[in-house]
Amino acid sequence: MDEGPLETARATIRGEWTDYNGHMNLAYFVLIFDYATDGFYGRIGLGPDYRARTDRSTFAVETHTSYLAELMEGQAVVCTTQLLGFDEKRIHFFHRMFKAGSDLVAATTEQMAVHVDLVARRVASMPEEIQERLGDVFVRHARLARPAQAGRVIRLAGRARK
Repeated sequence: MDEGPLETARATIRGEWTDYNGHMNLAYFVLIFDYATDGFYGRIGLGPDYRARTDRSTFAVETHTSYLAELMEGQAVVCTTQLLGFDEKRIHFFHRMFKAGSDLVAATTEQMAVHVDLVARRVASMPEEIQERLGDVFVRHARLARPAQAGRVIRLAGRARK
């Protein structure tokens, strides 16, 4: 696996993804980030075949998305994923969406997911081999700078008006 964040998705902005402001609607940023999540899970062994074989999967329990630049119809994007942490039941990761061919970050999203037994519908420990793969990625990603948007909260700076 790569030393830096993993490339996990590519997409081209479709006309139907744009809104009345002429740029990509926020729902489609989330869609592309979901593609990146699927790409990441495929790389660590938690893809659709894992679900079919084990009746286990992951559920997102929290996300935080920052929209940093407009994207227009026809523009291509690339997503990368950085693993921020994990334990036997949770995975904490961070996606960046770049305008393809540039260093311009159009959006980021931070996500916490839990591993779930789909029969019991309860959070469950991940198999050791998945935890080992996550550990391999984490060792490399622990050397990377923590993303500026990671751990942010939404609030008004200073005093809020009533």
